[in-house]
Amino acid sequence: MVFDESWLMAVRRFAVGLDVSPQAVRLVALSQRGRARSSLRIEAMASWPLPEGAMAGAEIIDRMAVSQALREVFNQLPSACAGHVLHCAMAVPASVTLTATLPLAALASSGSVVSNGFKLAGLEPAVMAEAERIAGVERHALAVDWFVDPPLSYPERLSIAVTARRHLEARVECAALAGIVLTTLDGEPDAALRAMRYAANIELDPDMSYIALWLSWDGVHGWRVADGQIAGAMRYPDAMYADLADALRELAAGEAPSCALIGGDLDLLGGMCFSLADMGDVLGCVALPFECSAFGECLPPRPNALLREPACAVACGLALRGVME
Repeated sequence: MVFDESWLMAVRRFAVGLDVSPQAVRLVALSQRGRARSSLRIEAMASWPLPEGAMAGAEIIDRMAVSQALREVFNQLPSACAGHVLHCAMAVPASVTLTATLPLAALASSGSVVSNGFKLAGLEPAVMAEAERIAGVERHALAVDWFVDPPLSYPERLSIAVTARRHLEARVECAALAGIVLTTLDGEPDAALRAMRYAANIELDPDMSYIALWLSWDGVHGWRVADGQIAGAMRYPDAMYADLADALRELAAGEAPSCALIGGDLDLLGGMCFSLADMGDVLGCVALPFECSAFGECLPPRPNALLREPACAVACGLALRGVME
């Protein structure tokens, strides 16, 4: 049987990102035609609050409450998504996740041949060995995910996310209770950064440097992006920084970026006695909240509040990975 290649390229890929935070479960569904760099379409965005005590940090305490929230947001998917294969991803908090990004060439000794970042046969043993090394735990106790970053992010580089198996099993169980099959594990900071870099690629000139910041209950993660590459990174709180302003100045490395893109729970800034304006003053640039609205057209009804909700960065990044893999 011969398939029409133009028909194959016209098929849309659908992906769902599910972000479980202590306050709420958020869903973002994206689609993209084929695997080319065609424009994305926002199929749906939804949020459902979690009762107090459902989670304690990274630990899921009330699995029934989390599964019910997952069911509620999944039920808000439009009927147009029902007939498609949905790649569903969920993230694990940074506090219980180890991540590493390394050149594909570093794994070439595994015996696999890597060409343009897409020929991956035989890489898995080397990836598992690297995961075991960075975690310091035997691989049977780990949950490991890995993928080649798209050229937009890290040309010819591979990302690995590692966590204790029990954290993944808890999330898989909650999803299963809601009738959802998860296909991907990712780290929350990596997912948030992926979303912010995609938005910056659309909204900023390619040669502009910028700062990406993500705020969560377990701290602030920051990256300095220059010439399309990660030029620096920081995490706060950390013993090496006196305060958040010190961490931001260290991240800027004495240079004024074109702007700072902020994702995550902006309400947390109040507890740090900081504001978006303060961040801009320290970095010497304008600080802008992340918005998913730049990703592409949104099918009606338009969820205006969530399109401009910085806390949706993780769910956006999870779904973005799903349509690009």
